[in-house]
Amino acid sequence: QVQLVESGGGLVQPGGSLRLSCAASRTTFRVGVMGWYRQLPGKQRALVATINPGGVTNYADSVKGRFTISRDNGVNTVYLQMNTLGPEDTAVYYCNAKRSFIVTTGEAGYWGQGTQVTVSS
Repeated sequence: QVQLVESGGGLVQPGGSLRLSCAASRTTFRVGVMGWYRQLPGKQRALVATINPGGVTNYADSVKGRFTISRDNGVNTVYLQMNTLGPEDTAVYYCNAKRSFIVTTGEAGYWGQGTQVTVSS
């Protein structure tokens, strides 16, 4: 019901920056909340940040002040600007899109294929 295509992952040194993008296409509904989750090795997938079409955002405490989520509603694309990256940010980052417009919703939504972010010197 929606296709999510992520880009922008890769290898970066500690203290560096990366920008992730995710475009939603082939949608059969009006896309509500979009966001990013990440899965660290041996851990469950966890929230990074979400944003609704009105620009309301929700961030995990661990990324507040370092990461910024934004979106372009006209092209159903969400971005994640990640600054001051550290080794603890190394993970597979997954794009997510939901029907709900509530950024704290428990709706599972739809997932992208994931993009690897590695922070290492």
